[in-house]
Amino acid sequence: MAKRGRPAAEITLTGNERRQLESWARRHSTAQSLAMRCKIVLLCAGPEELTGKQIAAKVGCNPATVSKWRRRFAKQRLDGMIDEPRPGAARTIGDDVVEQIVIDTLESTPKNATHWSTRSMAERHGISRQTVSEIWRAFGLKPWEIDEFKISPDPQLVAKIRDIVGLYMNPPVNAAVFAVDEKPQIQALNRTAPMLPMMPGSNQRRSHDYKRNGTIDLFAALDIASGQVITELRPNHDSAQFIKFLNKINREVPKELDVHVVLDNLSTHKTPAVHKWLLRHKRFHFHFTPTYGSWMNLVERWFSALTTKKLQRSVHGSVDALAKDIQEWVDVWNEDPKPFVWHKTADEILERLGRYCADVTNIEFIDGSA
Repeated sequence: MAKRGRPAAEITLTGNERRQLESWARRHSTAQSLAMRCKIVLLCAGPEELTGKQIAAKVGCNPATVSKWRRRFAKQRLDGMIDEPRPGAARTIGDDVVEQIVIDTLESTPKNATHWSTRSMAERHGISRQTVSEIWRAFGLKPWEIDEFKISPDPQLVAKIRDIVGLYMNPPVNAAVFAVDEKPQIQALNRTAPMLPMMPGSNQRRSHDYKRNGTIDLFAALDIASGQVITELRPNHDSAQFIKFLNKINREVPKELDVHVVLDNLSTHKTPAVHKWLLRHKRFHFHFTPTYGSWMNLVERWFSALTTKKLQRSVHGSVDALAKDIQEWVDVWNEDPKPFVWHKTADEILERLGRYCADVTNIEFIDGSA
């Protein structure tokens, strides 16, 4: 029975064509689509006289693809192996335009705003907002965002940074190191309507307004070695309450260990009553963070976890319910504690601070301890 359909184009390769096709088919950097096309043509010109179906089975494509590239090579030879230009507009944005957009974003502002938007930048250069967005994304530019900073005026800044980082990264032997702070006025908030549970296609929902049912203060001491936390809930956070919390730490830490406490510069930590307490408890040593340097206190990381994982979305009809909820969360944490590991050395922090001063304020930062 005679074969139907269009006869297959006959492929005969020159020596140069065969070498080029074999090179493209074997080279690791060749696109997979080009390598497949080269294999199809080589099999079409091979001594075995394979059918389109047989070639398709060997290469892993369908017979129509074999026919397409057989015909393309027969007409255009090696030039036909490359994709033809795709439909659509060609690139119209040159490198000079991209450079100017970056310069304008960094060095100028529009007349009616403090920073550029994709709309205003697109109008300035006569291009689409999407193009502006892609350029900003490629260069990591976000003109609508701003970071804030505060340079500590503490005259002992360098010494305090080195002291606290030393405690975190190389703690003293026969000693326990605690990061201590208070989370004041945690509110017992209850919504004015019942919360609606999450369902497929619908987020959990709650009323915008709420009712305040009182506040409570939380004292916490994070053991930087184990991640365990000593806590105490108090009605306020004055000096007397702080001393009561120190007494609790003193009771729970083995007597043979010194106790190093990292804490911020809150006035309740420095009262005469606290100084007298320290004189009676010689094993306690206070290490104050620099002014505006509470980010160095690792217990703040723990407070953040408490807020995001428990307090942020909880409702409480009373202070007692809030206190019970907090204590249960603390108990669960201490069953499987996770210490927060400090990674930055003091030199790395001071080097970055020096660059910040030079870039932002033109102040020369001098590490007096060097």
